[in-house]
Amino acid sequence: MTDKLFESEAKVMDIIWEKSPISAKEISVLAAETIGWNKNTTYTVISKLEAKGFIRREDPGFICTPLVSQNEMQKVEAESLLKKVFGGSRKALFSALLEDEPLSEEEVNELRKLIESR
Repeated sequence: MTDKLFESEAKVMDIIWEKSPISAKEISVLAAETIGWNKNTTYTVISKLEAKGFIRREDPGFICTPLVSQNEMQKVEAESLLKKVFGGSRKALFSALLEDEPLSEEEVNELRKLIESR
């Protein structure tokens, strides 16, 4: 997968991932409540997601289901950030993430386990 999500698309995907399967109408109601969008804006974003192959929309009821998992999308976006901002250096990325915020001992141990399991 090479397509990336724009911020507006990511907001709608978050709703779909959380509530799937969900009708386009339900998505528009939730987007109005949480983001303040009108129905037309939400339907436009849903159409773009369908055209990009991120979701499937089926009748009756324009039921939307994700074709890409949230985990898959996180990996794509993380890899893009890594290449674009950090020149592909994982060390530089982790240094930037860890620089300003202290980690608890539990978080340090979890990260250590993740690194050691690779």
